[in-house]
Amino acid sequence: MQQRTIGDRSVSAIGLGGMPMSIEGRPDEARSVATIHAALDAGVTLIDTADAYHRDAGEVGHNESLIARALRERGAGPDEVLVATKGGHLRPGDGSWTKNGRPEYLKEAAKASAKRLGVEAIGLYQFHRPDPDVPYADSIGALRDLLDEGVILAAGISNADIAQIDEANEILGGRLASVQNQFSPRFRSSEGELEHCAKLGVAFLPWSPLGGIRNAPELGSRHAAFNEVAAETGTSVYQVALAWQLALAPVVVPIPGASRPESIRDSAGAADLELTPAQIARLSAA
Repeated sequence: MQQRTIGDRSVSAIGLGGMPMSIEGRPDEARSVATIHAALDAGVTLIDTADAYHRDAGEVGHNESLIARALRERGAGPDEVLVATKGGHLRPGDGSWTKNGRPEYLKEAAKASAKRLGVEAIGLYQFHRPDPDVPYADSIGALRDLLDEGVILAAGISNADIAQIDEANEILGGRLASVQNQFSPRFRSSEGELEHCAKLGVAFLPWSPLGGIRNAPELGSRHAAFNEVAAETGTSVYQVALAWQLALAPVVVPIPGASRPESIRDSAGAADLELTPAQIARLSAA
């Protein structure tokens, strides 16, 4: 499988987003574990999660624990699979989302995530979402401290604009490893951030790269060009969407969510799909 770089780690060009395995509508645990194992079998070496990926109150870190179990069962250690997790976004258990970017909270949250993942140091830890009640510099300062203390090996941010990317990179002393923003054929508002990351050499991880759980089935009907290229290449419209994103910049690492083994197998195939310059241009204009 094609490889990309996050920080000083080489990872698969397609990652696995774990969120669908732990929120509303989640499958039973056996199918979730089978999905993670299918990702490993397909060559996926990046798995994305967060302590907020859970459904009910009292089960913070559900997805982190699930991933840790699946990796243990396969004997896949942190040197083989980069698990990226996040902190600073919370779910009270009533379906809503809240934020907590206080430095002291983020530091404790990171240590709790490391414990659930069963690692001495988190491979990649990302600030999940800016907290309007806390200066951004203070939140990023917590990531800097976690890096310096060895609690995390690489630091990233999520849901950030260009100014925040630059601020975070400065506070981290040029050690910003990743930016995780929403980006897909349907949602292109972070195209500027993607291009900025490419200039900086910072990995850009599109979340919901197929448009999200509800919108992914409509990908082909909303964007005819993706269906056309899928027919031309003999692949799925989902593979085309992911391959298109990979073609935009060498720093792009899509992390499609999956809750079925067949879904991640199909997505992983995008890493080996080469689109022509003409096809890429058609898709970008769609």
